[in-house]
Amino acid sequence: MGKLTVRALRIVLAVVLTGTVFVQALMVWALVSGNDPEDGSLPLTPLRLLTILGIGAAQVTLVCVWRLVTMVRRGTVFSHAAFRYVDLIIGAIVAAALVWFAVTALNAPGQRDDPGVTLIMGGVGVAILGVALIVLVLRTLLTQAVARDVEATQLQAELDEVI
Repeated sequence: MGKLTVRALRIVLAVVLTGTVFVQALMVWALVSGNDPEDGSLPLTPLRLLTILGIGAAQVTLVCVWRLVTMVRRGTVFSHAAFRYVDLIIGAIVAAALVWFAVTALNAPGQRDDPGVTLIMGGVGVAILGVALIVLVLRTLLTQAVARDVEATQLQAELDEVI
């Protein structure tokens, strides 16, 4: 990864993380202050709580990607230390899917006239779980790469002994 790519990615991650913290703070303030500027048919407090949790899952992913990018720049990404960040990303994506399913369930009673919306929202939740499966496949590839790197190091050590 080039320096420009890493710098651009870090800028994007920092901007998104800052924005999510700002939105999360506004949501917490809306919950704590008790001010409800909207008078909609959905209960806003559960939606705000779910939004805060969903944003938290996204923030975990952002921080883990930052750490993995740091490991890439240092050349240490093909190590066992990378697994904890990938595992956290998978967990955060699954948590986001569960939050989305909760939003879908909360929204469903209001969609009795048009149940297609609930089905579409459920499909989005399944798609989010699909992203977690894709990252799980990528984790498997990382496992294979780490194993090959360890094997190559052992073979190099044996070759050094012979020479």
